[in-house]
Amino acid sequence: MADEQDKDSKTEDPTEKKLRDAAEKGNVPFSREVTVFASALAVYVYLVFFLPSRMAEVTEILRDLFEQPDQWRLTASPDVVALFVHLAWAGAAILGPIFILLIVFGVGSSVLQNMPSPVLERIRPQMSRISPTKGWSRIFGMTGFVEFAKSVFKIVVVSIIMFLTLRGEFYASIDAMFSDPQVIFVKLATIMKHIMIVILLSTAVVAAIDFFWTRYHWFSELRMTKQEVKEEFRQSQGDPIIKSRQRSIARDRARRRMIANVPRATLVIANPTHFAVALRYVREEDDAPVVIAKGQDLIALKIREIAESNGIPVFEDPPLARSMFAQVSVDTVIPSVFYKAVAELIHRVYAASPQTRRVQ
Repeated sequence: MADEQDKDSKTEDPTEKKLRDAAEKGNVPFSREVTVFASALAVYVYLVFFLPSRMAEVTEILRDLFEQPDQWRLTASPDVVALFVHLAWAGAAILGPIFILLIVFGVGSSVLQNMPSPVLERIRPQMSRISPTKGWSRIFGMTGFVEFAKSVFKIVVVSIIMFLTLRGEFYASIDAMFSDPQVIFVKLATIMKHIMIVILLSTAVVAAIDFFWTRYHWFSELRMTKQEVKEEFRQSQGDPIIKSRQRSIARDRARRRMIANVPRATLVIANPTHFAVALRYVREEDDAPVVIAKGQDLIALKIREIAESNGIPVFEDPPLARSMFAQVSVDTVIPSVFYKAVAELIHRVYAASPQTRRVQ
């Protein structure tokens, strides 16, 4: 009951991270019916392109073996071994291509569905694999029912195909058994082609349905609740409280560094208690004055206090202080719009006596 309620609450599509994590654990959609169809296609390719030439060679070998048995002397064990080796090579020549085709088509069908990747999670021991409850749910659940329906469909279709095909070819097959061996193989190959064509069509239908069903079922199993989506977003973006704390610490550190730079200032422009902007101008360093500190309210008072304690001139110009505080960042040169006003203040600094600490 709890599992059903949990599934009902999973109304959100899985995120990219959820899909990526599932793939890393080996949980990817995979249709076995596509592999079955690929194997059937491999058999049909073999029957059409490889079997006729191989059958001709095997027919010649069997004809020589049965029509001229005297050429095979079986007087000693090496003769028997030589005969079996000869027949084994003949069997390998006819069966080798089918094994290669099955491997190539099988691997190709798997690669086309999902790119192979090593997943240690698949071989890790898990109690759910030996749990009777989990096994019962897998057998009698939706997945087990779908697999059972596919198996029944394939058995019924193949049985009907075999019956209809062999019923029409029954007497012709019996007549071929008493004819030339080459005719027997040709007749059997023809019958197998007819059977494989119908099997291919039926397995193609099942494979197409199972391919989309597998992906739909896999996607549905990975659905998330709204709370899971929120938790994942919080983990990806970071805890807001922690991030706020980190930003606060970063601001405090930047503020301390800025206050520490105030003794290097050439002058301070204030309003008189709400804003303060500390400027540094040295001809050898920069082409224009640089804002090395700025602050509002308590920080502005702190900047003025440090400036006055270090003998740095403080100019009270409310409009200029407010404009520069709003438009200029710390550690950047002032815009050209402020050149004239600041140049006049710097000129007054250089013209003033060393004892001057505050200029009204």
